[in-house]
Amino acid sequence: QVQLVESGGGLVQAGGSLRLSCAASGSIFSINVMGWYRQAPGKQRELVATITTGGNTDYADSVKGRFTISRDNAKNTVYLQMNSLKPEDSAVYYCNADGYAIVPMTAPRHFQSWGQGTQVTVSS
Repeated sequence: QVQLVESGGGLVQAGGSLRLSCAASGSIFSINVMGWYRQAPGKQRELVATITTGGNTDYADSVKGRFTISRDNAKNTVYLQMNSLKPEDSAVYYCNADGYAIVPMTAPRHFQSWGQGTQVTVSS
């Protein structure tokens, strides 16, 4: 099993910054892609940003130029630096990891795990 634990959410004024962190733990063989998604009340969960093991990144158009995703492969940790925050960025942010878990006596098994979510609130 692979668990994800997020931290760093909170309340900030518009124009401010926050940094989210997400650490993966458990029987990890490899993590191919780590990412951040968010869900605002009454809306569907949406992609914010993803990053591969090699450092290739992808961003939602709404956050390009303001958010930066990064990861520490040795620590199985992904970060999301959020600058110039807007009220519309308010949501629960979820960490996601896609990779392979160690399974005794057999080949690594694919997993996809979600964190519990962390609230980000941006006041106007």
